[in-house]
Amino acid sequence: QELALKSLGNEGLFLFSSLDTNKDLYLSPEEFKPIAEKLTGVAPASESEEEETPDPDGETLSIVAKFQPLLMETMTKSKDGFLGISHVALSGLRNWTAPAAPMSVLLARQFKAFLPPKDNLDLGDPWWIIPSELNIFTGYLSNNRFYPPPPKGKEVIIHKLLSMFHPRPFVRTRFAPQGAVACLQASSSFYYTVAFRIHAEFQLNEPPNFPFWFSPGQFTGYIVLSKDSSHVRDFRLFVPNNRSLNVDMEWLYGASESSNMEVDIGYLPQMELESTGPSVPTVIHDEDGKVLASRDPSGEPIQFVFEEITWQQEIPWQEAAHRLEVAMYPFKKISYLPFTEAFERAQAEKKLVHSILLWAKPPVPLPVPGSGRTLRETVLESSPILALLNESFISSWSLVKELEELQSNRENEFHSKLAKLHLEKYNFPVEMIICLPNGTVLHHINANYFLDITSMKPEDVESSIFSFSTNFEDPSTATYLQFLKEGLHRAKPYLQP
Repeated sequence: QELALKSLGNEGLFLFSSLDTNKDLYLSPEEFKPIAEKLTGVAPASESEEEETPDPDGETLSIVAKFQPLLMETMTKSKDGFLGISHVALSGLRNWTAPAAPMSVLLARQFKAFLPPKDNLDLGDPWWIIPSELNIFTGYLSNNRFYPPPPKGKEVIIHKLLSMFHPRPFVRTRFAPQGAVACLQASSSFYYTVAFRIHAEFQLNEPPNFPFWFSPGQFTGYIVLSKDSSHVRDFRLFVPNNRSLNVDMEWLYGASESSNMEVDIGYLPQMELESTGPSVPTVIHDEDGKVLASRDPSGEPIQFVFEEITWQQEIPWQEAAHRLEVAMYPFKKISYLPFTEAFERAQAEKKLVHSILLWAKPPVPLPVPGSGRTLRETVLESSPILALLNESFISSWSLVKELEELQSNRENEFHSKLAKLHLEKYNFPVEMIICLPNGTVLHHINANYFLDITSMKPEDVESSIFSFSTNFEDPSTATYLQFLKEGLHRAKPYLQP
């Protein structure tokens, strides 16, 4: 390592390390491949793409990419004019104004990766297309990378699709939950509608600049395809844009994994792939093998009239999307309602509001111990917590920026007051708050403090409010239960009939 540093210098070693994926200080041909492709401009087909010889007469699907770049004014750092942030750091983001490939033609059979693993799955039962390989114990993948690893197996089609937006998609995010999950939304004799959710991210910078990670909250969508994957009737993939912020960004300011990292959030108006119509064959043969029709030399597809699909079973899109969300985030087995809706429900059901206020959306890739990720992968997923929240609370999670906008909106004074009471108690990065339906805060705890006390020995914790219970081996679960129960105790004078 010292010799390498002496030979290459800090920034040279940083680039070398980003390519040296197995950290053996030796670049294999596979590890050197991104640089070779960059210098030669030639990208050989990967082995994973050559495993199966495509049928030249198979159907093809035309897909268009629609993209509107991130609105820079939605980034929190835009408030001070990006003061102190070098123009170079944001160059990859600023220059990304259009999709890398506005249109692509893919073989229908390549979408077989979206088929369920077995025929008798119930609607809404999730399965993993790309399983997550990370959890709270494995940590996260390196930030110091520029070029995605070669996709394998079912990763190939997702990599192809995301490459239409940008040339450097990582089909596995650095943080859990990563991968892609799917479920059946509808089924007929010959067709499925498969709903899916993908957690992927993009690397926007290249050497000599430092890495800039662009992480949409999720990609979701659906595909309607035949059960043998020979025909795709419809396909859509998109980043939801129904919340005020939907992208996390992180960028490094130095040539090491421990270098300073800036984080921000922003709004992406549109990132979408859509099929232009059903997949069509390039050639039609009769029973004797003679060509009856073929694609026009100009590229015009053969004209077809497709039969209407009669669905025998179907669930609403919202239900399918919720099932996928719970598969990615088990803590969402209980509903987390929008902020104002949570207070309305709490008032109607005479329950308390359990609110989580975050600087950035989950997944929150903040390089701090008290991030929302740490909470959701530990206490919020545990059975005792889920049971108590379901019984006695209405839960909600909100972004600080959303509540700031709500507070400044004078059209609804009650909603403005609710937001104000929350923001008064907030400390970076995450605050857990218990309050009455009228917004009165009964109890709150910062995520950093919570994680600090749960990492201490029980005898070192002074406050009886956060004392440990012997009923649970996990101090985090015991402490969060105590936090919730203390909130219920403090609410008793207010909730008496």
